[in-house]
Amino acid sequence: MAKSDLYKASGVDIDLAVSLLDSVKGKLAATRRPEMLSPIGGFGGLFQIDLSKYREPVMVSSIDGVGTKLMVAMMMEKYDTVGHDIVNHCINDISVQGAEPVYFMDYIGIGKLRSPLYEQVLAGIADACKAANCAVLGGETAEMPGMYGNDFDLVGVITGIVEKSEIITGEKIRPGYAAIGLASNGPHTNGFSLARKILFEQCGYNVHSTPAELGGESVGEALLKPHTCYYSAIAQAKKEGLSLDGIAHITGGGLYDNVPRILPADVDVHFDSTVLPVTPIFKLMVEKGNVDHTEAYRVFNMGIGMVWFVPQAEADKALAICRGQGFQADVIGEVTAGSRKVTVR
Repeated sequence: MAKSDLYKASGVDIDLAVSLLDSVKGKLAATRRPEMLSPIGGFGGLFQIDLSKYREPVMVSSIDGVGTKLMVAMMMEKYDTVGHDIVNHCINDISVQGAEPVYFMDYIGIGKLRSPLYEQVLAGIADACKAANCAVLGGETAEMPGMYGNDFDLVGVITGIVEKSEIITGEKIRPGYAAIGLASNGPHTNGFSLARKILFEQCGYNVHSTPAELGGESVGEALLKPHTCYYSAIAQAKKEGLSLDGIAHITGGGLYDNVPRILPADVDVHFDSTVLPVTPIFKLMVEKGNVDHTEAYRVFNMGIGMVWFVPQAEADKALAICRGQGFQADVIGEVTAGSRKVTVR
C-alpha cells in the first residue's frame, strides 16, 4: 500500500476534503466584504475594521451549534437548511445587542466526510451569510472516524460590530413598554431532544409522516424549516431611529429564560400567548406529548422567535418596520413594575 493511502485507509480522506471544498469555494467567495484581506483557505482570516464608519467600535462575538436538529437532517438526508440555521442563529444572537454581523466561521466535526452532506452544509452557510452581507472568513472541517461514527456536528462563530453608544442592553426598559413579538416558523434550533422523543418515540412518526395536524406537510419538513434571521428588521429599526431599547432572541429556555436576561431588576413582563398563532408543529407536539403550558413555553419558542421592547407610543412604528421587512409581528405583552419575572397566559 502506498504511503499516501495509509491515512485514507484509516478513515480520513484528505483528497476528498480538498475536492469537496473546491466545489463550493465559489459560493464562499461570493460572501466577501471589502474588509477581508485574506483568501478562503488561509491559516487565519484577516478582517480590517473600517474605522471611518465608527467612533468607538465594539466587537460582539457569539458561538453556537445546531444541536440534535442535525439528527433530523440526517434522517431526511437534507443538509442545506442546517447551514442557514447556524448562521441565522448566530446573527440573531449578536444583532439583539445592535451589532452588524461582519464575519462568520464554521466548524464541522464528522466521522466520515461524504457528499452531498458537506457541499450542502457549506452552501447553506454561504447563502445565509450572503443574504446578511456577512463574510465567511474561514472554517474548519475535522474528519474523525471513531469519534463521531456516522454523525456530525456543526458549530458557528460570528463577529459583529456596534457603535458603543448604540449598544442595546435592555436597561432602558420601563413599566408601560410594549413587547413586540416576531413570529418564528417552527422550532428553529432548540427543543429537538423533546421533539424527537414525542414525535418519533411516543407517536411513532418518521420524518416522512404527514399527520393531519400539519396540513399536508411532513414531520421532517416542519422540523427542518431554517432558523429565521431577524437582522433586517433590527437594521431598519436603527436606520429609522426607533427607540428599540431591548431585544430578546427566543432560543433554548423560551420566553421564560431568555427575556429576563435583558430586563432591569425592577420590571416584569406579561405575555399573551393567544396573539400570535402557534405553529402547527408546536400544537402537535404539545397535544401528543401532553406538554404542560409552562414547560412548552420554556422548551420551545412556541411561534415567537424574537421579542422587541419599545415605548408604547412607538409600538405602531415598530410593527410597521417588522411587517415591512416581511415578518409577522404583533404586540404580545406589556411591561409592569416587578422583579424581572415573566408570565405567559
